[in-house]
Amino acid sequence: NALSLFFSSLKTTFSSVVRVRPNDKDAKMKYQECNKIVKQKAFERAIASDELKRSVVDSLDIENMTIEDDYAGPKLEDGNVTLKFMKDLMTEEITICGDTHGQYYDLLNIFDLTVCNVYIFINAIYTHRDFVDRGSFSVEVILTLFGFKLLYPEHFHLLRGNHETDNMNQMYGFEGEVKAKYTAQMFQLFSEVFQWLPLTQCINNKVLVMHGGLFSEDGVTLDDIRKIDRNRQPPDSGPMCDLLWSDPQPQDGRSISKRGVSCQFGPDVTERFLEQNKLQYIVRSHEVKAEGYEVTHSGKCITVFSAPNYCDQMGNKGAYIHLRGSDLKPEFHQFTAVPHPDVKPMAYANSLMQMGMM
Repeated sequence: NALSLFFSSLKTTFSSVVRVRPNDKDAKMKYQECNKIVKQKAFERAIASDELKRSVVDSLDIENMTIEDDYAGPKLEDGNVTLKFMKDLMTEEITICGDTHGQYYDLLNIFDLTVCNVYIFINAIYTHRDFVDRGSFSVEVILTLFGFKLLYPEHFHLLRGNHETDNMNQMYGFEGEVKAKYTAQMFQLFSEVFQWLPLTQCINNKVLVMHGGLFSEDGVTLDDIRKIDRNRQPPDSGPMCDLLWSDPQPQDGRSISKRGVSCQFGPDVTERFLEQNKLQYIVRSHEVKAEGYEVTHSGKCITVFSAPNYCDQMGNKGAYIHLRGSDLKPEFHQFTAVPHPDVKPMAYANSLMQMGMM
């Protein structure tokens, strides 16, 4: 404790010197060394006294992260994300460019096309169904989306998809991309944040939005969904798995999913769920559609897919939806892919996955 107090006092002293003489490199270096020691001592005390699982955030030393003198990119204002910061971030050429399942440039195109106060990204907004994987600019996409979440926390909503999970990120590229552009610790931080993303959103008690679809069994209520422990990697079955993985089918009933997990659900399943929960329809993603969207189950199940020319191969349109009026009638808007730098999809994926794209 005495040693910690000593270095804490030194830190305060050097901090005062740095404020008075900001160009004094020796003082700045000594301040950083003292600060590092103080944090290390605090960390050791925490480990000794606290057996609870610690967040990756606690191990980040943000204060001592250095920014190169010649850095001319986006800058926070007093530590806060601003609209100017987000505009600078989206046009910043230093960012590693790419697609968004990581189709980043198509994501920017959506922002250009939409004039809307509330964005709901159904974790398929830019790549195969979800925020990340497959496309090689997932980092740019997710940082842009998180930035807007910080800028408009009450109006900008992000939902979790089946690709906001560790096993998918390991296979389809996001883990490799983050490690190539940043560090393994950074991927752990993303993984931790993904686990806190909501699984669904209910709009005006009329429309339920999720990534995958409905459930393997009848009787699931909105209260049941609220009670799901989402802060984890998803299980192989159950409501959490279904919300991330299931798909609609044209015939009544349920069948085994072609994906090997969860199920396919028919119009009768959708009708019963909506009636029980007093909802009008559901909006989901999870499947590429030639026109960018598809309306099924007598208008009560809508699929929207926002990654045009998916993986630079599919030739599909992208789409987004505007919900208008008290009845939340959906309006569909289609768009096509925009040019992007010549970095191929799956560039950071597991080598076996890359072979599958050839």
